[in-house]
Amino acid sequence: MIALPDPDVIDLDLLVLGGGGAGLCAALHAADASAALQIGVVVKGLLGRAGCTRMVQGGYNAVLTAPDSLQAHLLDTLKGGGWINDQELVWTLVTEAPRRVLELESRYGCLFDRTPEGRIHQKPFAGQTHDRTIHKGDLTGIEIMSRLMEQILGRVNVRVFEECRAVELAVDDDGRCAGALVLDIRSGRLLGLRARATLLAMGGGPTMYRVIACSADKSADGIALAYEAGLLLRDMEMIQFHPTGLVVPGSLMTGALLEEGLRGAGGHLRNGPGERFMARYDPARMERSTRDLVARASFLEVEAGRGTPNGGVWIDVSHLGAGVVERNFRGMVKRCRDFGRDLAREPVEVGPTAHFMMGGVVIDPGCRTAIEGLFAAGEDAGGVHGANRLGGNGVADSTVFGGIAGDAMAAFVADRPAPALATTRLGQIARALVAPLGRATGSELYELQRDLRSVMWEKAGLMREAKGLRAALSEVERIAVRLDNVGVPGGPALNLAWQDWLNLRNQATAARLIITSALEREESRGAHYRRDFPEAATGAPYVVQVRRAGDTVAVSREPVAFTRARPAPAPEPATVEIGD
Repeated sequence: MIALPDPDVIDLDLLVLGGGGAGLCAALHAADASAALQIGVVVKGLLGRAGCTRMVQGGYNAVLTAPDSLQAHLLDTLKGGGWINDQELVWTLVTEAPRRVLELESRYGCLFDRTPEGRIHQKPFAGQTHDRTIHKGDLTGIEIMSRLMEQILGRVNVRVFEECRAVELAVDDDGRCAGALVLDIRSGRLLGLRARATLLAMGGGPTMYRVIACSADKSADGIALAYEAGLLLRDMEMIQFHPTGLVVPGSLMTGALLEEGLRGAGGHLRNGPGERFMARYDPARMERSTRDLVARASFLEVEAGRGTPNGGVWIDVSHLGAGVVERNFRGMVKRCRDFGRDLAREPVEVGPTAHFMMGGVVIDPGCRTAIEGLFAAGEDAGGVHGANRLGGNGVADSTVFGGIAGDAMAAFVADRPAPALATTRLGQIARALVAPLGRATGSELYELQRDLRSVMWEKAGLMREAKGLRAALSEVERIAVRLDNVGVPGGPALNLAWQDWLNLRNQATAARLIITSALEREESRGAHYRRDFPEAATGAPYVVQVRRAGDTVAVSREPVAFTRARPAPAPEPATVEIGD
């Protein structure tokens, strides 16, 4: 059996697990709070190149000018989220987003598109009552991540651990977070990063599905770490399927996004026979309906035999004029042309693609979790988006709460001693991690990977029912058991098969939480649709929560707290109670 040497222990003040928008904003805020703080940032890939923030095409929601208002942004987010959001987190998002946009421009150097009058341009996005989505063409994420990366490289008190992944949270004898055990992917060595405060910002990523839009390096690592640590998670049944992922037969690029700005600009969705089918599902908003409804409508059109030749639907923006499309959507035009499609002049085949996890760790508005010294932000945290995320709220969520986490962590560690790091426990974990390296190898790892993606897509995807969910849960548990006996070839250094084994282990954990939560929610709400419960429940809205209980998943319901707004009986609009 292969054995790894004892982990090298490195002392830090703050440890940031994740190098996306949330992680980098947290590190910058903490670094600027005190130059004396030693901050570590663990990035699974390369700094500024890994994760999902860089992939953001659409933009960043923030209220900048009338007639838009904080109240409108709050209500749009709550309505889009099926009224199960944590309303204090939503209020924090909408009030802090305008300040964070100005910080991104004036402090970090981001340049967003401007109107002829010189104001920041805001475009329409689905599910929103005002044009509030700030952008840099259709390459907004690249602009944000490039500038944040430059800023990180200029902070002498920030140390970046590239191509490293956290494999276990470290907790001291008093139950406080003491940092994390981190695997250096290149060398195969383990690092014990001891820290007085730790942030989970690793990104979710529903890569356990067959068709995905998120970064392929994501594997719900933060979700799995939080679950293993005993933290409470919420809304895990809520997986966003973006309606317009590219359909490219035979290519791994199937599922890559054509962003929401196409629909916001007036793009049409048509089925195989050429009908604008959204008239059947949301005649008032048509293509500007929310992602959950549009994705489900596309799925149902294909299921009814009205799909395109390759099992999708058409998105058509050619009527806007080729010049307009090429000027405003350069990134997507190029992406389509790479596959022989001309977005500017003809319809392009698209279909639903797994995009985002609304669920995650339960946090308070200061990003604190139930474990002292452990914080969470971005897609690892739940509550902001409820049952469905509005386009443009994702990167706002990451940068807003990432900054808040950095400030909170810097304040938290003041005058706090370094926690104890139990190296004996880390050694036990290390032995479990390398177990597959000492077993007989075969092709079973990738068979299990395909099995997981298939069962999640077919039985726990856009359309669910109890029978299929129970079958999916049984299959996922079988996969997890088989995975414990799978071997992978080679040693620990730069072993991609071993990395896939680690990924699959975390994906199976997250899949189990998704299915368990989906079985508990016996209604249809937002992104969660049950064929056997096709309507929303008539009682008070509730949140589904899960946590580890030994070898089982404990599931519970928590009533939604209407602290800021309350859904009014139809057809009256919602009333709003805005606090301080």
